[in-house]
Amino acid sequence: MYLLPGIEAVPYQDPWHLPLPTRLRQLAKGRVRIAYFYEQADNSTFRYRVYNMAHVLNEHAQEHSAAYFFLADVDHFDAIAGMADLLVICRTRYDNRVQRLVANFKRRGKRVLFDIDDFVFNTDFVHLLVNTLDLDLANPQVWQDWFAYCGRLGATLRLCDGAITTNEFLAAKISAFTQLPTAVVPNFMNPEQLANSERVFAAKQLERPGADGHIHLGYFSGSPSHNRDLAMVIPALEELLEADDRLGVVVVGYIEAGPRLSRFGKRVVRYPFTDYVDLQRLIGSVEVNLMPLQFNVFTNSKSELKYFEAAAVGTVSVATPTQVYARAIQHGDNGYLAQAHQWADVIRRAVSGLPDSALMLRAHRHALANYTWGQQRDSIRAALGVV
Repeated sequence: MYLLPGIEAVPYQDPWHLPLPTRLRQLAKGRVRIAYFYEQADNSTFRYRVYNMAHVLNEHAQEHSAAYFFLADVDHFDAIAGMADLLVICRTRYDNRVQRLVANFKRRGKRVLFDIDDFVFNTDFVHLLVNTLDLDLANPQVWQDWFAYCGRLGATLRLCDGAITTNEFLAAKISAFTQLPTAVVPNFMNPEQLANSERVFAAKQLERPGADGHIHLGYFSGSPSHNRDLAMVIPALEELLEADDRLGVVVVGYIEAGPRLSRFGKRVVRYPFTDYVDLQRLIGSVEVNLMPLQFNVFTNSKSELKYFEAAAVGTVSVATPTQVYARAIQHGDNGYLAQAHQWADVIRRAVSGLPDSALMLRAHRHALANYTWGQQRDSIRAALGVV
């Protein structure tokens, strides 16, 4: 795979591993104090729904301050509840510690909100979930695990006074499940991700598509649960690779390209999961970003993060027209939409249009105007009710 010249991997270390005293001091800075809670830090939901939110709020720390806490901080729940004005629990499964935390806040007359980014709280839809994730339906433990996971998330959600989520479609599902008021704050890029994206975007403007003799079609997966999504486009990729020797496929993350593409040898490249900052370099090094999704309630609840991460580095996206992708992408204007039977034709159109500098620039501007940390302060404050 051809990587953009002069754009090396940025040394990376998770920025959120702070000692408890540091986090408590951060919480104490503001006039209105928001405590975020998550089971334990990770590079996905925690980053988007907790770390990024707290960063935005702390830009005006005298007015609002935020800090995040985990199950490991259980011995300090009383102190946190005494100090904070509001608790936001993010995608956390119910247990006695969570119940204690909520009770600590409610006993003091303080509000508790629940933030969730997936349709994984209603056990009525577990059958759809396990099918979508391509899990082993004959394994009783699969059903045990997912009924427990969704049931416990739903139990925590029902303890709360309101909810926050990533898009209007999922908000409607939450409201129907709980009757709780539900606000929307989209996922967005934080300063580290945005800075590297801008560096990659600038370098990409100096390059021509196919500089290494190939035009790269990229598929980027943050979890190993997208086998059926990728399988949707495998026939189209086979057809296109057979017809056009310039084309190559890049698969990144916890997923394999599969045996049907192995016959194309070195034209199919796999990279392992990488940190979210360097991921922008890999996305920027492909010309077309593929975002196939099965079309159901679960996938329609997904956010548009794969679109704006690609748009930020000037990579053209082709997506299934789910609720959020159809809203974010104007077909032919800042990307492309493809129904299940259209993938080969739409990818061919996207490739034939390269380099469409105007489309890339429109997508880039759209991502920066709607999905960066600097644009989210008002929506976060409104969702929290601290305007």
